[in-house]
Amino acid sequence: MPIEIRGLVIRAVVITVSDASSRGERKDESGEILVQLLKDLGAEIVAQRILSDDPDPLADALREFSDWRNVNLIVTTGGTGFSPRDNTPEATLTVIEREAPGLAEAMRMETLKNTPMAMISRGVCGIRSGTLIINLPGSPKAVKESFAVIAPVLNHAISLLAGQRGGGIH
Repeated sequence: MPIEIRGLVIRAVVITVSDASSRGERKDESGEILVQLLKDLGAEIVAQRILSDDPDPLADALREFSDWRNVNLIVTTGGTGFSPRDNTPEATLTVIEREAPGLAEAMRMETLKNTPMAMISRGVCGIRSGTLIINLPGSPKAVKESFAVIAPVLNHAISLLAGQRGGGIH
C-alpha cells in the first residue's frame, strides 16, 4: 500500500537506459532493483520502460511521462557515465524546466565515500510539469547506494512539488 502524505502518493516511472537491455542481451537488474526500492518506500509504480542510449527516445519518454497527471516522479538508471553512448543527462537537460542540483550533488558526494567512480557519474536531477526527474547510474550497486542518499527526502520533495507545505526547509 503506497504511503500517503496528506493524500499524496508517490507515483513513479522507472526508465532503464541501456543498449544491451533494450536489445534483450542483458537482464535489467538495475531497473528491477529500483522498482523494489521505490515500492519499499511506499511508491506506486505507474510504468517501467527499457530504452536504448539514444537521446531522442529518452527525451520523448521523459516529456510524455512528466506530462501524465498521475506521475510525480521519474527515475532513470543508466547512461550517466563518460561513454560516447551515455546520453541520459543531455536528454534530461533538454526536458526539465528547473534543475534540482542538490540531489545529484548529494548522491555523488555520498557515494564517493564508497568508490572513486562516483566522480564520473554525470547524472542530473530536475523538475518538469510538477514531476521530479532523477538520473541514477546504471550498475545495481550504484542504484542502491544512490537511492539510499535521496530516499529520505523524496516524500517531502514530491509534496512540495504538489504545492503542499510542511515542516522542514523550503
